[in-house]
Amino acid sequence: MFRTSLVLTTLLIAGPAFAQSEPVGDRVEVNGMQMYYEVSGEGDPLIVLHGAYMNIPTMGDIIPRLAETHRVYALEFQGHGRTTDIDRPITYPNLADDVAAFMDAVGIERADVFGYSMGSAAALQLAIRHPEKVDQLIAASVAYDVSGWQPAFIEMIPTMSREMFVGTPMEDGYRELAANPEGFPELVDKLIALEKEPMAWEEDVRGLTTPILIIAGDADVSTLEHNVALFRLLGGGEMGDMGVPLPASRLAVLPATSHTAVITQVDLLHALIEPFLQGETPRSMFEP
Repeated sequence: MFRTSLVLTTLLIAGPAFAQSEPVGDRVEVNGMQMYYEVSGEGDPLIVLHGAYMNIPTMGDIIPRLAETHRVYALEFQGHGRTTDIDRPITYPNLADDVAAFMDAVGIERADVFGYSMGSAAALQLAIRHPEKVDQLIAASVAYDVSGWQPAFIEMIPTMSREMFVGTPMEDGYRELAANPEGFPELVDKLIALEKEPMAWEEDVRGLTTPILIIAGDADVSTLEHNVALFRLLGGGEMGDMGVPLPASRLAVLPATSHTAVITQVDLLHALIEPFLQGETPRSMFEP
């Protein structure tokens, strides 16, 4: 969840390379805000959750790619994109409850969920707080404990300030879509506070039965050791080919990949996500 001005400026400037597959946008009241969302594609429902300071367009081409085989519901979180802000802190439990309320509002009983960065932590909390609503979860660039962040990021958090973000291309991108074009400084304050929010979810994660695909870059904001620890909490990390079925959860580490480069590798992401959602596994040489 590396959310410095450099990171998000890159994402906002880059944007999607292709138009989304004719998404239909709408708004629905969720916990006192007007939440904006877009629907595209046909198939089983798949909810897509963006990172901090982002919106639907900055998630890029992974949305239309997923919409080729799924009915994708892409959301914009509190104060992000075209969703209004409310007088409430942005926390991972709050974001998770917003997604659950959104599902109730639009009539989705259960869905697969794909979250990136802040959206992946919100998705993890959704699986913890509302497990009956999550079928399978893809968590890209996530952590379940503050100790899982890279030391450089942990050191940077206390130095974060409005000045790092206000007056940057990030603010320009915010103004283009925001329901309140003047609300960026308040959003920055809330997201800086989010970075300081305690995270210690190990026991909650250990109790999950939701199949989870963990995706991380080898130079991501979460450490490699933390991603392996998360995989082990979910029952992974044991040797295969021993007559025991593989765990439902999976771990994928993308080579030569920083935090912001995770979401830009659409072909690679799709090649990992689609087999997971379809329950497909590589064939072992011991299988007939």
